[in-house]
Amino acid sequence: MKKTIDEHAARFSAVADSYDDESDSAEYLACADLVVEHAAPGPDDVVLDLGTGTGAIALALAPNAKRVIGRDISEGMLAEARAKAGDAGLENVEFGEGRFRDPNYDGPVDVVTSNFAMHHLSDAEKREAIAAIADLDPRRFVLGDLMFFGAPDPDEPFYSPEVDDPATVGTLVDALTDEGFVLTAVERVHEQVGVLVAERFGDASERVSVADADATTDGAE
Repeated sequence: MKKTIDEHAARFSAVADSYDDESDSAEYLACADLVVEHAAPGPDDVVLDLGTGTGAIALALAPNAKRVIGRDISEGMLAEARAKAGDAGLENVEFGEGRFRDPNYDGPVDVVTSNFAMHHLSDAEKREAIAAIADLDPRRFVLGDLMFFGAPDPDEPFYSPEVDDPATVGTLVDALTDEGFVLTAVERVHEQVGVLVAERFGDASERVSVADADATTDGAE
């Protein structure tokens, strides 16, 4: 992470009231639409939206879900999300402080979503975040974010190098599959923007991550 969590929180709180107006690039909007489309919660599903920001994804999913929990590190962004939920009359969505590696939520989760947030973490921190998400035992994780489909052009970065730290698609896929997820869709929005859809199948008791499998194998030798 190129800045501390507190620095990121303060930076986003400072722009919270104008964030929605400024997040209007075609790539950002296309990414958000794809995350909502692939999340596809049912009426009995609980959704956890990490890095929820002003709640765009959470609020879009709430009408079709049983419950939506939004988590973010910026109180300013969360205040905007709560206000928007109130204006929309949505009573099945709640917002609170939480982080990728510590979501501050221990209830049931069917679907996890995140849009344009995880790229602030280093690659090692992304792995820790995906492991924490896997521990919540969702059946589906939909990640929309800055990500490299090839070598990025250093002269035309789609991201801000001083604060952002995007991963390659391969790095993200490896981290997901190591935690027992199966990639069911990869959407390329831009050479530096995409959506990954990862799912886990079978009963929770039957799921074994690559790390757990390696530990078991080493113990048997």
